[in-house]
Amino acid sequence: MHIFLYGASGSGKSTLGKELAHALNLDFLDLDAQIEIDLNDSITNTIAIKGEKVFRDAETAALKNIVRDKENVVALGGGALLREQNRTLAEKDGKIIFLETDAETLAERLSKDKNKRPLLAGELKEKLTALLEKRKEHYDSFPLRVNATREKNQIIWDIQRKLGRFHSRSMGTGYDIIIQEGGIDNIGEMLKERDLRGPILLVSDSNVAPIYAERVLNALKSTGYSAQQSVIPAGEANKTLETVSQLWRAALNAGLDRKSTIVSLGGGMTSDLAGFAAATFMRGCNWVALPTSLLAMVDASMGGKTGFDLPEGKNLVGAFYPPRLVLADPETLTSLPKRELRSGVAEVLKHGIIAAPKLFNLCKNYEGNLPEIVRRGMAVKIKIIEEDPYEQSIRAALNLGHTIGHAVELVSGFELLHGEAVGIGMVAEAKIAEKMGIAEKGLATIIADALVALGLPTEIPQHLPLPDILRTMQTDKKKSAGVIKFALPVKVGKVKVGVEIENLENMLN
Repeated sequence: MHIFLYGASGSGKSTLGKELAHALNLDFLDLDAQIEIDLNDSITNTIAIKGEKVFRDAETAALKNIVRDKENVVALGGGALLREQNRTLAEKDGKIIFLETDAETLAERLSKDKNKRPLLAGELKEKLTALLEKRKEHYDSFPLRVNATREKNQIIWDIQRKLGRFHSRSMGTGYDIIIQEGGIDNIGEMLKERDLRGPILLVSDSNVAPIYAERVLNALKSTGYSAQQSVIPAGEANKTLETVSQLWRAALNAGLDRKSTIVSLGGGMTSDLAGFAAATFMRGCNWVALPTSLLAMVDASMGGKTGFDLPEGKNLVGAFYPPRLVLADPETLTSLPKRELRSGVAEVLKHGIIAAPKLFNLCKNYEGNLPEIVRRGMAVKIKIIEEDPYEQSIRAALNLGHTIGHAVELVSGFELLHGEAVGIGMVAEAKIAEKMGIAEKGLATIIADALVALGLPTEIPQHLPLPDILRTMQTDKKKSAGVIKFALPVKVGKVKVGVEIENLENMLN
């Protein structure tokens, strides 16, 4: 799917397009530059000698060729989509991002630009004002819009978030992260575009497989892949070595080799297990994540953490092994039970506390904002894992609520869902942070109120023995040199990592 940047002359389409293409690991095309190649003349000369219609016809022809090519980032001319035919081409085969820029900024940029625009020849300000007024209704009609007067890196990030498309370069090998409604029906084409080979083993759990596995298998087989599925029992209690062994054997039976692909379809448990099986099968084969829960979309599917549980604790055995593609289809969230969805929102709320106050507030009305919550929630984690892929520093912020939450979840015998336990952990850790003078006063109440509004628990259940929780925390994988390191909230939007807590039992009472 192509990405088209559109806007008035001077909005930065070419400059930003090159940067965006690099960020997404795509090629860049400038439509006007391609037209000049096709015409073997400059656009200025073409319009002056042959008229604007000849230029516009060449523009349509060039756009037809571009949409038939592999996906690219394309900078469009300032009037390229005035023709309905051109707009239809672009909307059918891609997404259009409109770069919003005020007239004053445009005039300043254009006055310094050596490339003179033929439609703006003469008195620049006067011509620009008239052109913007003439095209106002047209320009206002594009729904995906980004403020192009901000700092360049922020504009590029805003575009990626609006598109729901990222490329992670962490852990050496890069991989695409795509948020696309209805995307699971296109998974075969996406694997082909990335030269991923079969045979394919589709891994799903007993809850998700009956709903989506057939669609995914059909999408794979319709593009020529040989694909079989392995259904694992649902539930965190089955996140074990025995289940991993089941996947290894299934991969062998399906004829997979080191160049084959394992596709994970389901929640965080499924991606953790499938990713670990891929990391270890024949010393490593490709894997792809299709998260179907909110929790998996915003957290477990990204960053390359894979593994399984031991009776003594969660995720104690694992590997950093990045997927080749993460495809999050928000449509799959519609089949989630209400409790599972709320549990995922707790993890999104955590992302908001770490680095995104707007996301924290957006969670209060999550049911009306799920696609946006997915995009913003995934964006927070992507930024962090890009900066610290192997959890040496800031990535530890993602453990907010997890040190206590994991222990509570395990001691509850997984009666509490992961997000519910993390919410409890966030409140407990915020209270500790306030006692230590790290957090703003009242932060624990702010977090607890947000969780209560979502229908989520905020306190450690009384029937869970505190000594058992403390003992379980001692096996936490975040422990270093025998000391547990906490990520504690400072305020909504800021977390402090690497905090040691003395007299933890007293702090929890």
